[in-house]
Amino acid sequence: MIPSWSDRQRCWRRRAVDGGGDLSTEQTVGLTAERRAIEAILMVTGEPVAASVLAELLEISGEKVASICEQMARDYEEEARGFVLEHVAGGYRFQSHPEMFEVVQSFAREAPAPKLSAAALETLAIVAYRQPVTRSQISEIRGVSGDGVLRMLLQKGYVEPAGRAPGPGQAVLYATTKHFLERMGLGSLEDLHPAGALVPSTDVLAAMEEELRSVGGSMDRLGRSKSASASGRGDVALGETSSTGEAALGDTSNSNSNSQ
Repeated sequence: MIPSWSDRQRCWRRRAVDGGGDLSTEQTVGLTAERRAIEAILMVTGEPVAASVLAELLEISGEKVASICEQMARDYEEEARGFVLEHVAGGYRFQSHPEMFEVVQSFAREAPAPKLSAAALETLAIVAYRQPVTRSQISEIRGVSGDGVLRMLLQKGYVEPAGRAPGPGQAVLYATTKHFLERMGLGSLEDLHPAGALVPSTDVLAAMEEELRSVGGSMDRLGRSKSASASGRGDVALGETSSTGEAALGDTSNSNSNSQ
């Protein structure tokens, strides 16, 4: 029979006390054992593990798990480790330190992961900031049909159905998934950058509008100029045709007079 976690903890504590350890040593051994267990679990999983799962497995409170993980994260940072312990998508996960980006990128360059296309990123951003959102709303915002892109995001697990919209047709609503949070390194949707920061300021919008008006006015003037030029060429051609017709008519009249 495999001993439970509590049995193993009691065994470690007895060893500490039998070895002459005092109460503080006993507490330290217990904390170290729990920390080691958390490290081992997080080391073998690539997905974030919720504090509640760790608490149930180690038979301790969720608050204690959070406290241990926070201390672990501080220790790793102070020790300048090449990895960090992050709270992502509602759980804890080991990941490479941001300062090690170039080294990791060089290593991963041999087998680069497939990247999302610009259309996919655009669609994913719309879903993230407007969720829940329907397929037609996505297409309306993008200005093009996004059925194929949305289908791909569904297959990759970035978005998922999130109910149906009220009203006629009851269109399917879409929202982002936990996998989306994991891939983006976000703890929750609240960690998304404010949408306002992604929108140009009023001064920039005003300048863009003025420039578009200027370009539009130039295009209108160019169009009118081309129309006038084409009209002039038509008048000249019509005049030449008229002159040619009159000349031909005169020749015909002269020929009839000679024949008579």
